[in-house]
Amino acid sequence: MTETMTRSHRSGLRRGETASGWLFTAPMLILLGLFLVIPVLMALWVSFSDWSGRGSPFSSSVSFTGVDNYEKLLAGGGLAEQDFGTSLRNNAWYVVLVVPIQTAVSLFLAVMVNRAVLRGRGFFRTAFYFPSVTSSVAITVLWLFLFSTTGAVNKALSWIGVHGPNWFNEPSGILHNFLGLFGVQSGPALLTDHDFLGISWWEWLAGPSVAMTAFIIMAVFTTSGTFMLLFIAALQNLGGDVQEAAMMDGANGWQRFWRVTLPQLRPALFTVLTLGLIGCWQVFDQIYTGTQGAPGKTTLTPAYLSYKAAFNDQQWGQGAAIAFILFIIIVLFTLLQRWVLRERPVSKRRARLYTIGEKP
Repeated sequence: MTETMTRSHRSGLRRGETASGWLFTAPMLILLGLFLVIPVLMALWVSFSDWSGRGSPFSSSVSFTGVDNYEKLLAGGGLAEQDFGTSLRNNAWYVVLVVPIQTAVSLFLAVMVNRAVLRGRGFFRTAFYFPSVTSSVAITVLWLFLFSTTGAVNKALSWIGVHGPNWFNEPSGILHNFLGLFGVQSGPALLTDHDFLGISWWEWLAGPSVAMTAFIIMAVFTTSGTFMLLFIAALQNLGGDVQEAAMMDGANGWQRFWRVTLPQLRPALFTVLTLGLIGCWQVFDQIYTGTQGAPGKTTLTPAYLSYKAAFNDQQWGQGAAIAFILFIIIVLFTLLQRWVLRERPVSKRRARLYTIGEKP
């Protein structure tokens, strides 16, 4: 009897806690539903319709067009497909270069700043983090001045005998420019005669344009400070026992970092790579403020193309479709990244070595 009453009392407490939890979270859930879930669902409907941007997207004058908007982008064979392919190529090179470089730079800065022998660590943390809290619009305007034809960057390059390019007006790809130094001006027929999303494979392999390269440098400069703080927080939570054991076993500094410190930073590394990946695929404000896709659409990104298609060209269905394709790309890359960084079981060969080492 007593046990039954106790269980009933506990169940009542749990029901009360559950009700209280829902009560306290209800305001935020309502706000998220009104300003996030409902707009996303409306945008999803727009991507399957011919809404012109006037009136309600659910009015009787709006027709359901199925996957027509997606088909025009992925297999239409027209300008829409070519622009979308160009934006994906530009953004893909942006991601391939920015994500690993900013991760490596932020980890290097974190390790340096976290060293106990470094004096003025607070100053360096603030200095490295300051670009991250500065307005991206202000940084972009500054970059336009620094990388102009007569800007500070080209002036510094002239001191070492290098004639700097007209950065934000140069559409050529850096890999094609590099091959041009060896007399290669066009690719083989295998690459030039076949295309994907309206862009030849030779153009896919052109690398980022000179203009996009300036944006890549800016992204690394402005984001490394934020990710540095994440790595510093992770480094400060690591115990010193494993490091001391590795030193006793004769491991040098690089071996301790690669074999001991870095594996323990896997959660922080996953966070940094995920945030960097999402941010790079969503780059918009720098392009809007700086070049708006110029020169020659070599700085066009899917995020800016979605805005341009919807608000400038009044192709609201295509703009929404681009946004959802971009969403799928981000999710797939995030899942792939999670799979790559997953915890792996110890191999049988290594486990056998550990077992042999433990035997008396």
